[in-house]
Amino acid sequence: MRIVDHVISGGTSGSTGRTSPIFDPNAGDVQAEVNLGGQAQLDKAVDAALAAQPAWAATNPQKRARVMFRFKELVEAHMDELAHLLSSEHGKVIADAKGDVQRGLDVIEFCCGIPHASKGEYTQGAGPGIDVYSMRQPLGIGAGITPFNFPAMIPMWMFGPAIVTGNAFILKPSERDPSVPVRLTELMLEAGLPEGILQCLHGDKEMVDAILDHPAIGGVSFVGSSDIAHYVYQRGVAAGKRVQAMGGAKNHGIVMPDADLDQVVNDLSGAAFGSAGERCMALPVVVPVGEDTADRLREKLLPAIAALRVGVSTDDEAHYGPVVNQAHKERVEGWIQKGVDEGAELVVDGRGFSLQGHEKGFFIGPSLFDHVTPDMESYKEEIFGPVLQIVRAKNFEEAVALPSQHQYGNGVAIFTRNGNAAREFAARVNVGMVGINVPIPVPVAYHSFGGWKRSAFGDTNQHGMEGVKFWTKVKTITQRWPDGSADGSAENAFVIPTMG
Repeated sequence: MRIVDHVISGGTSGSTGRTSPIFDPNAGDVQAEVNLGGQAQLDKAVDAALAAQPAWAATNPQKRARVMFRFKELVEAHMDELAHLLSSEHGKVIADAKGDVQRGLDVIEFCCGIPHASKGEYTQGAGPGIDVYSMRQPLGIGAGITPFNFPAMIPMWMFGPAIVTGNAFILKPSERDPSVPVRLTELMLEAGLPEGILQCLHGDKEMVDAILDHPAIGGVSFVGSSDIAHYVYQRGVAAGKRVQAMGGAKNHGIVMPDADLDQVVNDLSGAAFGSAGERCMALPVVVPVGEDTADRLREKLLPAIAALRVGVSTDDEAHYGPVVNQAHKERVEGWIQKGVDEGAELVVDGRGFSLQGHEKGFFIGPSLFDHVTPDMESYKEEIFGPVLQIVRAKNFEEAVALPSQHQYGNGVAIFTRNGNAAREFAARVNVGMVGINVPIPVPVAYHSFGGWKRSAFGDTNQHGMEGVKFWTKVKTITQRWPDGSADGSAENAFVIPTMG
């Protein structure tokens, strides 16, 4: 059986004797195993990072950017390989897998501009003969703990800005689909990155805790569920680290009475059910404003959902494939039953879906609930599957309140032709990322990604200039070069210096 191992510089990684299965979501069986590491593997990786990072930090930013340029070219050349590998372990259809890779490459493209993005500030003549300037310097060693749902994009979101700003980086991807992160690490080395600057370690909670506790790791970035994000944030900060921890989501789509419902239904089909709903920026809740809007939307949704094609990840005609494993399938189906038990109307039931020839695969058909209410647990929590819930709002004020008062605040969208309503909504809603007639408002790479409330812990977002800031620390220098003509008076030596 194929074994996925760590990528540690300077020799073999050693073994803890513990492994975790990697499933084929389309067939439902184990296709490989991944070695799980622990403290010994982390210590070896940290030692390699400590040895390599000072020289990398001293490398000028143009040369660091050139490594990113070469890496981008290599990933593009291996796009088909990466997409098929990703699909084989995650279950995404190939087109979606390529989108996963491309969204990560967008951040790598931003990183190619690091000579400009990492410039400091300078003030000439801040005082008599005094100049002040600042510089951004790397933290030293960073670490990233990434989820299963974007095994290409999120690792690149993390290691790209960290590495290009002069840090060494240790990547701990999800053990459910670790092969693409390993391959990306190999391609970075092929692009000319020195050994020890990017390493890939696999593990479970034991490895996560070792990363959070290790004194040589200065910053940690995490994406996953909110409970774990909160844990990572608290433990990492307690250990003196800089931490950004992105959590779960329950994104809402507000549909105003004047919205183009055909376009809304088309957008919802992809945003709610694409990638089997396994996206933190999926749109699993739709909020039509007014009963008439709700009734018309529901009528249009039914044939659109019936037309969705669920298939194996290599089926070019499939809209989405299986979920990642059996445990997750059971979790999603459990939330569907919970919604029924709570009194929501299950209009379309995706449970019991079976694909001919792949009866053991982890497939779930699309599900639609109506008359969901804010007091239901199935509304409050993240389902992370192909399930769309309709929550009816009486008016605009109630529609603004629903996402604003929800525990999660990752993304939200409003569908309307009314510019004033859109402007008012964007200004008032208590959510970190807003789409106006855009169902999945993931910002472009030169802006930043980050939610509010229980969707994010820490005060710095992912990628863009926020990423540069997170992975660097500012040093400010105040300088004076005496010309030798001063009288040597020490009259003001014992008071706070001023620039008057």
